[in-house]
Amino acid sequence: MSEVSSAGRLPYQYVVLRCVPRADREEFVNVGVVLFCEEAGFLEAACHVDEERLRALDPRLDLAQVRSGLEFVTDVCAGHERAGAAGLGTPGTRFGFLKAPRSTVLRPGPVHGGVTADPARQLERLLDQLVA
Repeated sequence: MSEVSSAGRLPYQYVVLRCVPRADREEFVNVGVVLFCEEAGFLEAACHVDEERLRALDPRLDLAQVRSGLEFVTDVCAGHERAGAAGLGTPGTRFGFLKAPRSTVLRPGPVHGGVTADPARQLERLLDQLVA
């Protein structure tokens, strides 16, 4: 066991999910966070869609499509069968899928990391700090 985890603090990685309504303008709004903590077997997403901010960037944005994309991310995290092949495998494999860009509208930012004693609480903190 590593020194970090023996002290009760676990390493984690996370990505911020960005909604990019118009790629040509390179503008985005953060809409979620995916946090992966291998030592805790933790992979979850937390999301918040600020419709007003997104509509300010593109009034024609299909918000239902954005919400559907975020539901897919949640299903992948949970390993749910609705996620298809993306929901299979270990949490690490599923996080690898989620951190890779796949959509033109919903994109992961760069991978960041840290340490925490409580991955679920850290996810909520990151959502509050980076999204809400």
